[in-house]
Amino acid sequence: MANRGRTGALIALGAGAALAWLVKDLPAQMGARRAKGERLERILRSPQFRDGKFRNTMAATQMMTPGSMPSMLAATFRDRDRRHPHAPIPVVEPAADSPELSVIWYGHSSALVEIEGRRVLIDPVWSDRCSPSRVAGPQRLHEPPVALRELPPLDAVLISHDHYDHLDMESIRNLVDLQAAPFLVPLGVGGHLERWGVPPTRIIELDWNERTTVAGVEFIATPARHFSGRGLSRDETLWASWVIAGPTRKAFYSGDTGYFDGFADIGREHGPFDVTLVQIGAYGDQWPDIHMFPEDGVATHVDVRGGLMIPVHWATFNLALHDWSEPADRVWAEAKARDIRLAVPRPGERVDVDAPPPVDGWWQSVA
Repeated sequence: MANRGRTGALIALGAGAALAWLVKDLPAQMGARRAKGERLERILRSPQFRDGKFRNTMAATQMMTPGSMPSMLAATFRDRDRRHPHAPIPVVEPAADSPELSVIWYGHSSALVEIEGRRVLIDPVWSDRCSPSRVAGPQRLHEPPVALRELPPLDAVLISHDHYDHLDMESIRNLVDLQAAPFLVPLGVGGHLERWGVPPTRIIELDWNERTTVAGVEFIATPARHFSGRGLSRDETLWASWVIAGPTRKAFYSGDTGYFDGFADIGREHGPFDVTLVQIGAYGDQWPDIHMFPEDGVATHVDVRGGLMIPVHWATFNLALHDWSEPADRVWAEAKARDIRLAVPRPGERVDVDAPPPVDGWWQSVA
């Protein structure tokens, strides 16, 4: 009887320890609480901040269409097999050459833009899940093409907004130690980084249409149509698209966004761009205002006056109800219909913007 009691106590102790391990990072994963001090003062002065929250320029923006939740929940149990590839996603090691302007897509929205001798890492997510939990939430469908410690010296780390599939706590914490580059983030997001150990001197926060220069590259935070939040609160930090301008070459990153007329304004003011990285995945009829359909992504590329288009925000995490390969199929078809230069690299593949590889439909063989 005593042995049985000791066994039960050990099981309970083990279960408690396992639970503590599973939830120990949850408070930190949520990031900073409400802003204070100088950060709060800047937020309150922002034209984008009204009635306690950041707002899109288009007042009608909705995160979810009314009444769509029941149908969406039902759809999650249908055709689940089609939302995953049926063979391993081909991951390649980046070529060693470094052209004047190149892009390495690591998967989802993580990418390295090498522009006139400078390196800009975008939305680095190296964790196994884009979630506050270690055991639940969307899991990677392929390994990162390189380890974070294998990245070359960076000049800047660029963040579009604070959602888990774009702002990854563990990746940020590792980059603080592995690199000396500053972090460029939309207004308010610096609070998360400070909580995770990023020195304030390495954080540059920008409101829409503000700019800064790092290592000879100009960065401009430009509008996007989205939302923010890592916990129950929403829209307490800003989201953004980004202009990356070297001395003679330019890149544009859409971040997460719904399609809106602000992209034409960006094109008129900051274009043309040699290359665009545009969100094409995780769309749905239930949330058309905050994520673009692939055809919208091509329209965005045209609006900002892009040269080569590289689609991002697909393939790595299953975040929507469409088939895994559908975003690439649709963007390829639309690009051909509109005579748009397109590159669809495998994860890890370096794209020389001036001599991109032809689109070969690689994803169709693993879909």
